[in-house]
Amino acid sequence: MRGGLGFPAATWVGGAFIIGVAETVYDPTKGLVWALIPLQMSLSFIIGGLFFAKPMRDKKYITMMDPFQKKYGKTLTGLLAVVPFVSEVMWVPVTLISLGVTVSVFSDLPLSLCIWISAAVAILYTVLGGLYSVAFTDVIQLSLVFCSLWLCTPFVLASDVYSDLSLTAFNHTYQAPWLGRLDPDDMWRWIDNFLAMSVGNLAFQDFHQRTLSSSSTFTARMMCFIAAGVVLILGIPPVLIGAVAASTDWNMTSYGSPSPYERGESAMVLPIVLLHLTPTAVFVVGMGAIAGAAMSSTDSCLLAATSIFTTNIYKMIRNQVSDRELQWVIRITILVVGIGGTSLTYVDSRVLAFWILSSDLTYTIMLPQLICVLFIKVSNSYGAMAGYIIAFVMRVLCGEPVFSLPAILRFPDGTFEDGVYIQRWPFKTICMLTSLVTIVTISYVTALLFNKGILPESMDVFKVKAWGVLSPPEEAPEYEDDNEKVSSEPMLDSKC
Repeated sequence: MRGGLGFPAATWVGGAFIIGVAETVYDPTKGLVWALIPLQMSLSFIIGGLFFAKPMRDKKYITMMDPFQKKYGKTLTGLLAVVPFVSEVMWVPVTLISLGVTVSVFSDLPLSLCIWISAAVAILYTVLGGLYSVAFTDVIQLSLVFCSLWLCTPFVLASDVYSDLSLTAFNHTYQAPWLGRLDPDDMWRWIDNFLAMSVGNLAFQDFHQRTLSSSSTFTARMMCFIAAGVVLILGIPPVLIGAVAASTDWNMTSYGSPSPYERGESAMVLPIVLLHLTPTAVFVVGMGAIAGAAMSSTDSCLLAATSIFTTNIYKMIRNQVSDRELQWVIRITILVVGIGGTSLTYVDSRVLAFWILSSDLTYTIMLPQLICVLFIKVSNSYGAMAGYIIAFVMRVLCGEPVFSLPAILRFPDGTFEDGVYIQRWPFKTICMLTSLVTIVTISYVTALLFNKGILPESMDVFKVKAWGVLSPPEEAPEYEDDNEKVSSEPMLDSKC
């Protein structure tokens, strides 16, 4: 579906963006210095508009994996697609937690139950709505969020239960300063996370899902640049609300003592502030905006994951797929992804936990692959496979506290926190750069070996010699199936 209905900023300015920024600013162990999501998203759109939108849109790709299928073939693309698929699945709990928080504040039901209710609603209207569920929610989402957040913020600032923000930014009043603190030992980790949350987003399917649906390359690039400004503007209200929450004497509110952080309700701090510091009508408007933003992001990631699975993985397994079968596969995939993603909320219920982890995967494993397939002509299937394996193994060996994976590959200057080894070196960037160098090196060496006849052509399972030294010709057929189309077909229509 093309026509430019989707707007790139809607990919990120969802409930997770709004609630996650406020939560991190309010968190006394984090603060604003760790809540630079608006800046990171803005940088993503600028880089995407400058370098990625044009080559992707000019060649009329439909999904992010299309250039891989064109250059590497269907089988290898299906293997590479596993990581972006998993990343999209990990994005589901991010959006559902924010939606569940909204429902929980309204209904006073347990958060876990509200998350499952939200998941059921999101899965249902995504299955029924198809791509139109993204298009129409995008149209109303940004205007609703923009007006509602900027309507609520003045009422929050007008309350008299918090101390001067300029003082609490630097001084310990009711809790640690909301600006946060960046120790020298954490500098490399901060840089690592900043890069993963900015540049890493360029390897998300739902980022390209909207730019590739634009009517022209110029429109796609301009929408990226406009989105870069929009996310910065929309990031101001949740920052201010989080700062107010950190500066509030909760004994003076109807919420009472102890504070949301002490009750373990930091993830709900934005709706709590709106509920207890603003009039009821303002609270309802604000919550409506968050719910709308969360729903748009939820259906987007469900469709993005489904698109990757059906187009690049399922069609690799089954060469001949009827339209009826594909429609059922789409429906079942949406259901499975929704349930699987919702189940991940039992592992960690923080809004940003899985956001960081999903960006981590795309940054360390898929970003070097995307850079090579678009911009480095010498890259080939051997290099892509080697880089994929190296990045995956290195990232797993570096450990992941969310899934209780111990750090086997330990870089210097690390530390133990609650019995868990915390890497202080920028290990994600190291994994990404190692993968990038591996892809280029192995690609060049294998092309040289086969084209010079050092290795026999019978060993060239990926047909590198047939492509030549640099890249496959534009008209080269896929070696798995000469009749297979190079570009993917639309993932879902409005009949689903």
